[in-house]
Amino acid sequence: MNEVSLIESITIEQLSKLLQDAGYRVNRTEQNGVVQLLSASQGIGYAVRFGNAAAEQGAYFDYTFSCALRVQGELPAGLVAQWNISRRFARMSQQGEFLVLEVDVIVAGGVTPAYMRNALELWDRLLVEFVGYLREYSRTAVGDEQDQASTADQADATSTQVETADEFLGEEV
Repeated sequence: MNEVSLIESITIEQLSKLLQDAGYRVNRTEQNGVVQLLSASQGIGYAVRFGNAAAEQGAYFDYTFSCALRVQGELPAGLVAQWNISRRFARMSQQGEFLVLEVDVIVAGGVTPAYMRNALELWDRLLVEFVGYLREYSRTAVGDEQDQASTADQADATSTQVETADEFLGEEV
């Protein structure tokens, strides 16, 4: 049986290397003494923030992948709640003018290197689903609005149309 050493805490340098080994560019930034890593997947920028400090100096028991997209205009009603009901592993929230997707990764207690790679692969997939979900939800909302408007006055329908995801994201997607 192969013995695999477990990762019980992670440093900024170790996580940077994991991301780079997976083919991601990584920039380390510091703001008010808090270090975070910045990267992107498929053109979508995200940050990695570190959580609970471990006993070892500069090591952490957990970290959070976070992607914030600026919202322009109103979000369709129920967009955030529907994501959170229909998806596991990632949570979406609206924070001011940003729509935020986050995933926590916990290494406390010990995880394998394969687990760490899988957590990164899951995050990558969830980012793709996030943008696709926003586009699809917006299309569905526009379709529902148009179906309801077909029985109402057409003048009222044009004033209640929902923006597409590309428009309300405020970023190129």
